[in-house]
Amino acid sequence: MNAARQAEPAPRAVRAPWQPAAAEAGPAVEALQPAVCFGAVMHERHVEAHNRFVYPTAFLRLPLSRLDALRVPLLGIERAGVFSFRNRDHGARDGSPLLPWIRALLHARGLAEVCDGEIVLQTMPRILGFVFNPVSFWFCHDREGVLRAVLAEVNNTFGERHNYLVHHPDLRAIAAGDELRASKCFHVSPFFPVRGEYRFRFEQRGAVHAVAIDLWHGGALQLATRLSGRAEPLAGGAMRKWLARQPFMTLGVVARIHWQALRLALRRVRFFRKPAPPIEETT
Repeated sequence: MNAARQAEPAPRAVRAPWQPAAAEAGPAVEALQPAVCFGAVMHERHVEAHNRFVYPTAFLRLPLSRLDALRVPLLGIERAGVFSFRNRDHGARDGSPLLPWIRALLHARGLAEVCDGEIVLQTMPRILGFVFNPVSFWFCHDREGVLRAVLAEVNNTFGERHNYLVHHPDLRAIAAGDELRASKCFHVSPFFPVRGEYRFRFEQRGAVHAVAIDLWHGGALQLATRLSGRAEPLAGGAMRKWLARQPFMTLGVVARIHWQALRLALRRVRFFRKPAPPIEETT
């Protein structure tokens, strides 16, 4: 970070991998804390039939090195609860610990040395036992708390998944507003073919975490999506607020996906059959 250090950092062998150096700037430290974020998700279709919607949402930000130690009212970690987080919903999907899985993936992609700090998983938990995450994000930091890579874990309604791993070619830090690109290779919506390019942007403004993903093809914007939320400490009060505001949010995600699909079908938007999923799990 650019801020001048007020004290010497602890030795690398002593400082926990999720913990930035002692005098790192506030936003970097805040980004690594367990949090609940309340905000909104927006989708806007720009081709063939313009369609835009905005829905309220909420999501968790979970530092994986501290996951087993979290004790939060209403939220069960690997156990039943009104809200529950299960390892089997992510990563290898076999219930195994998530941190070794993502570390192995980063190592295989030559990113282990630069992504040697905390990894924060941004996702929705199960609510009353049900969850569907269209996309979860694994934010991979270095030991100074600087963002270096992001894994976007995408699910479709056909029970398939694919990961897009994005970072700068030279592995430099990902700054707010930087654009990272990945070719689309995974079927998500029957109203878009598997072609084009995703352009990702990630930003933290104070307590607000925001992600933008735009789909481009042929030099034209096809679809714009935005997800943002204001972070609050992960505690019983925040979980009770979530329960009061949106007790059936995860069921609502699936219902809204099908409602928007019906609207497009009634407008006779072209329908594309689902191709076979990509052979590689991560691109």
